[in-house]
Amino acid sequence: MPDPFEIFATAPPGLEHRLRREVLDKGFAGADATAGGVTITGGWDDVWRANLELRGAGRVLARIGSFRAFHLAQLDKRARKFDWGAVLRRDVPVRVEVATDRRSKIYHGRAATERIEKALREELGAPIAADAPVTLKVRIDDNLVTFSVDTSGESLHKRGHKEAVGKAPMRETLAALFLAECGYDGTEPVVDPMCGSGTFVIEAAEIAAGLQPGRSRAFAFQHLATYDPDRFAALKRPAGPAPELRFHGSDRDAGAVAMAMRNAAQAGVAGFAHFSHHAVSDLARPEGPPGLVIVNPPYGARIGDRKQLFPLYGALGKTLSERFSGWRVGVVTSEGGLAKATGLPFEPTKITVPHGGLRITLHRTGPLP
Repeated sequence: MPDPFEIFATAPPGLEHRLRREVLDKGFAGADATAGGVTITGGWDDVWRANLELRGAGRVLARIGSFRAFHLAQLDKRARKFDWGAVLRRDVPVRVEVATDRRSKIYHGRAATERIEKALREELGAPIAADAPVTLKVRIDDNLVTFSVDTSGESLHKRGHKEAVGKAPMRETLAALFLAECGYDGTEPVVDPMCGSGTFVIEAAEIAAGLQPGRSRAFAFQHLATYDPDRFAALKRPAGPAPELRFHGSDRDAGAVAMAMRNAAQAGVAGFAHFSHHAVSDLARPEGPPGLVIVNPPYGARIGDRKQLFPLYGALGKTLSERFSGWRVGVVTSEGGLAKATGLPFEPTKITVPHGGLRITLHRTGPLP
């Protein structure tokens, strides 16, 4: 396959621009935001580094080749001639996923899948399995067959050091993008007064500490023929000194606070990410400079009764307005009426993305008066 090649990092629809900014900040080349993610140009070292370092990416796909095929016999013939051994290993099972569009003459996804699986078995010798550690994603678009390898494996929001989660957790990747949308860059304190399992606070603390998000987990690319463990190990950075900043989470649920504390310890940020058990109305402003308050309250869609949530949102807004002058606020909710109930001066520009079957919106303020 050619080197450099296209690398595609996925993002939630509506946040591709923010992932592109992160990709550029991390020094990747050829960043181009498209529907569903960001395309990068690079080699296998860039694939490994993208998985290791990008906080907002859900997956990293390596585009390993393409050809045109106008019928199944042609697909079969050309798939057999494809240089699978340049990327895949004959001793590692593969899962094949095919997506087609109406503009292609090959429109039967199951039949296309069978042809490609047969080529992999008979030409490469690799077994096919539904639970394989490597997934080959095939897109047939206007008769162009494009092969991509999912180099991540499990979604990248699974950092590898979070053992406990709450009832409706915010994905770490989305939390990182929302923090960035609120202007957070690791140089100010962050407070989450409804912290749940601690996702926002821990993510903010990791960013401030310069920790690589993928440092604790394994990846699918480690099962590919292109993997070099020594070169990958050289991309990992040791933990640096703890930041002087402090990050604060609180929740009225004692069980959630205990979860957050365990997760912070697993992530290695317990020394500067602090959690406490109390209601929103008891939230105190931390000593030091202003920063960001970011919160993902209950929406009423899955947790709680929506009508009973208006007093909670009102109490949140009142507490922040009275005690957090100079701080910026980000509130994530699926209900615009609940956000309005805070009484906070939200900016007119909002970010709305799909999450867990809902459409959730990030509402942001400037520094509170």
